[in-house]
Amino acid sequence: MTDNRKIAQEIIEAVGGKDNIMSVAHCATRLRIMVKDKEKIDQPKVEDVDKVKGAFFNSGQYQVILGTGTVNRIYEEVEKLGVESSTKAEQAQEAKKSGNAFQRAIRTFGDVFVPIIPALVATGLFMGLRGLVMQEQILALFGLTPADISENFILFTQVLTDTAFIFLPALVAWSTFRVFGGTPTIGLVLGLMLVSPALPNAWGVAGGDVELLKFFGFIPVIGYQGSVLPAFIAGVVGAKLEQQIRKRVPEALDLIVTPFLTLLLMITLALFAIGPIFHIVEEAILNGTVAVLKWPFGISGLVIGFLNQMIVVTGVHHVFNLLEIQLLEKYGYNPYNAIITCSVAAQGGAALAVGLKTKSAKLKALALPSSFSALLGITEPAIFGVNLRYMKPFIMGLIGGGAGGFFASIFGLKATGMAITVIPGTLLYLNGQILLYLLVNVIAIATAFILTWLFGYSDKMREEINQ
Repeated sequence: MTDNRKIAQEIIEAVGGKDNIMSVAHCATRLRIMVKDKEKIDQPKVEDVDKVKGAFFNSGQYQVILGTGTVNRIYEEVEKLGVESSTKAEQAQEAKKSGNAFQRAIRTFGDVFVPIIPALVATGLFMGLRGLVMQEQILALFGLTPADISENFILFTQVLTDTAFIFLPALVAWSTFRVFGGTPTIGLVLGLMLVSPALPNAWGVAGGDVELLKFFGFIPVIGYQGSVLPAFIAGVVGAKLEQQIRKRVPEALDLIVTPFLTLLLMITLALFAIGPIFHIVEEAILNGTVAVLKWPFGISGLVIGFLNQMIVVTGVHHVFNLLEIQLLEKYGYNPYNAIITCSVAAQGGAALAVGLKTKSAKLKALALPSSFSALLGITEPAIFGVNLRYMKPFIMGLIGGGAGGFFASIFGLKATGMAITVIPGTLLYLNGQILLYLLVNVIAIATAFILTWLFGYSDKMREEINQ
């Protein structure tokens, strides 16, 4: 029997056996198990299984952290042992039935925005690389100046960096229709209508070069390039409207009538009601976020850096995707990223201290890889497998995050993108900020490491917890 087969068997037994498992799926790092009775789960037994870096309940699923690559192999063995598998989407539909209204709303919000993030990550990297290439010092290495750069090259870089944000409403409406049960392509077309060239360009209006349209003398109508909230609300309403129309239209006419009525009614509603109202709401949210990020003396970085990983533990951190997208669209930079990067790095620093200080071979084998995982931007193994288990390392990690966030705010660090942090996140600071970015990460890691080493962990704590 292979080690992975043995691990799969032990996990199945620890969660109550095959009879207690409804289905199993997996993501990049975790085995996601839907169970019938969570009281049958033997938590210590699960955590004692080899290669398991932690386990917890979230979003109606029992999630076992195994790490990138390992989870795929264990999942294959679980399937071979006859446990029913399901896709993440199927499990998400089942999980939506669990949790309170707020948890379900945040989960749905994440389902909408998470699929869009890869495109925005790529765009952020393109922005960072353009910033690097356009620096005078870099150009000087090739005997060039900014004046030597051709307009065609500039145009090429604009295609790379601007496209995702110009058509952002189309991406948001497509994903929202998909999540709320509509036809994704209808959502895509609705989103494209919101940025139609026939409408006054939003950026042109903001710059004073283009006049917005006034319908009926008082309703402002513009394009919604880079806008998020109007497209999201239009997507929710549109998906529900499509479902209602489809119920009432004869099957023979469904292909023609349903998309026609859905798009006609929704673009009317989106341009004349949803768009103007929620654009104001979106601006208010953005202005509020910017006001917090501008709190003086580094207070904003201290508070956000300290609290961020607490929010991650609750599972509602996806709501901040909206804020980061808005910051990038409006200003072309993202000061939030550097602060949360420090909070991520600090949890890695705390786990590293535990791994180096403990004499337990098993805890060492868990904590050291978990700390490296955090340096790649994935904190779940460090948080749930190590730091939260002993609590004090988690708190020291929060303090380290606050310290790093404080200096990130003081230095005014601004990322060119979102969604990647710590080591991968260096690509977002190639516009002359890389040394300061590395410095704030070192501050966060060192603070959490030193505090954990001195006050946050001892093997006596491990023995007391394992009794």
